[in-house]
Amino acid sequence: MKIREAVSSDRPAIRDVARRSLEASYSLGPKAITSAIEEWYDEERINQILTEESNRLILVAEQDGQVVGLSESVLSGDSIGTILWLHVDPAYRGEGIGSALFDETHGELHDRGAETLQGRVLADNVEGNSFYEDRGFERAGTGEVDIAGRTYVENLYTDAEELGREPITDDGRTVYVDHNNHESGSIAPFHVVHVTEEGSDRYGYFCSNCETLANAMDSMGRIECNNCGNVRKPMRWDAAYL
Repeated sequence: MKIREAVSSDRPAIRDVARRSLEASYSLGPKAITSAIEEWYDEERINQILTEESNRLILVAEQDGQVVGLSESVLSGDSIGTILWLHVDPAYRGEGIGSALFDETHGELHDRGAETLQGRVLADNVEGNSFYEDRGFERAGTGEVDIAGRTYVENLYTDAEELGREPITDDGRTVYVDHNNHESGSIAPFHVVHVTEEGSDRYGYFCSNCETLANAMDSMGRIECNNCGNVRKPMRWDAAYL
């Protein structure tokens, strides 16, 4: 087995592995899975990640010339590397491919400057949660994710001893960035910002890509950072951590 950075010619294989991984791991209907693939694994989007988004990383696992797994991760401006997806073709699970992808992704993110590594996984994904716990990661927080109109609880795992809430100043007012609670963005995660250190009352979001506040949200739950163009969409799809 060989693990390498993805190239443009891998795009059809990436879509295929992601689709089969979603079909095998979640009780989602065909329409929901198709929507997920078109949203996150559109070939144009994959090509953009590979050619333009230097803070994103897609690695593929190749066996006998065939792509059988992949990981997608992002390095944000606050030196946090986040594993967004880890897919393994169901026909090749149980062979250590997921673990090898994780280890290679972990090392690559640290080589690129990540001081902390995070992973996100749905709370009801028993294997996914065990995957991180078995590697010594601690559950640091939770969030909610909307999948095909249904809300799921999502766990955040980290290899840091403690992340906590960091005070920042906005127009002379001190607010608190919650590093244990963030939502996915198109470039890097958005951290939740609270009015108090105890976490009462949400103030807005903090763009970890350019380290600025982003408070504007439209009626569909979409947030866009006016400084760097990072976008939080109201839907995110997780993968199987196997």
